[in-house]
Amino acid sequence: MMALWLKAFHIIGVVTWFAGLFYLPRLFVYHAEATEPAVRERLQTMERRLLVMTHIGGALALAFGIATLAAEPFYLKAGWLHVKLALVLLLVLYHGLLVKLVRDFAHDRCGWSSRALRGFNEIPSVLLLAIVILAVVKPF
Repeated sequence: MMALWLKAFHIIGVVTWFAGLFYLPRLFVYHAEATEPAVRERLQTMERRLLVMTHIGGALALAFGIATLAAEPFYLKAGWLHVKLALVLLLVLYHGLLVKLVRDFAHDRCGWSSRALRGFNEIPSVLLLAIVILAVVKPF
């Protein structure tokens, strides 16, 4: 029963984390295209605040995911979980790049084009699809 609570809170963390992973890069696109200083300043504030929420969601997702594995260690033998964890590592690296981009935009030194940022924005969608399919279907 406890494992079900852990999974529920893991999913809540994942949803919160992905809200930031999806929306921060979109803010970056707007920021890269903005020319008015007031708009750029507003976007910097939004990015900084959303990053905090993204950190909280990511921390909750990881903490409750680890707690779930501790409560149900038999999952560690599943091949699908190894692939899922590798994809989660990619998400953590993506999250780290978001941190760098928030800092770069805060200091007006981001060299990414809005087009590159649009492509970058698609990465978490692809990872989410793969992770959900692995977790639900458990293909191997």
